[in-house]
Amino acid sequence: MRFDLKTIAYWIRPKSSVLDLGCGNGVLLEYLQKKRGVHGTGIEIDEEKVTQAIFRGVSVIHGDINEEIRDYADNTFDYVILSQTLQQVYRPTWLIAEMLRVGRKGIVSFPNFSHYKNRFYFFLKGRAPISRELPYEWFDTPNIRRIGITDFKRFCSIFGFKIQKQINISTYHHEETGKVVRFFPNFFAIYGIFMLTKE
Repeated sequence: MRFDLKTIAYWIRPKSSVLDLGCGNGVLLEYLQKKRGVHGTGIEIDEEKVTQAIFRGVSVIHGDINEEIRDYADNTFDYVILSQTLQQVYRPTWLIAEMLRVGRKGIVSFPNFSHYKNRFYFFLKGRAPISRELPYEWFDTPNIRRIGITDFKRFCSIFGFKIQKQINISTYHHEETGKVVRFFPNFFAIYGIFMLTKE
């Protein structure tokens, strides 16, 4: 399992209920079910990934997270996870508010666009950065937002989302190992991971 997903899994209490938005092939939910005894549900729009998740024994809804999340009552889940999907979300404020409506806590992770390699790439080449974490040209990327760790913290402050926990990590795309970044994370961390609650 990817290092960023291991980090998220560490925050989830055993026997809790989890909704994973954009759950992909279900590897995180499978892990949480087997290792933490979690009752989990995922939502995924990619039909092939839904099939893979079902084969893993994960309960998955095939659909758009923005539509499907509306169907849940307040405080249905202990945790709602949005892992490496925020950069593709059209209405991030609304979605995070919905996460904290249906879940007691929300966990959000995203690639840190302010990483020093992205800064140097833009400075030296004068082009939108391309990396293993952000491997697309500007004209064909599914990522409609470029988020830095400092940007996200400011966003939470503006809209009243309380940051209960934060961890910044350096790990390459889909790698199982990595390290925690404590020194200048907005510059050195490749991913930011936040646990949010309502103010």
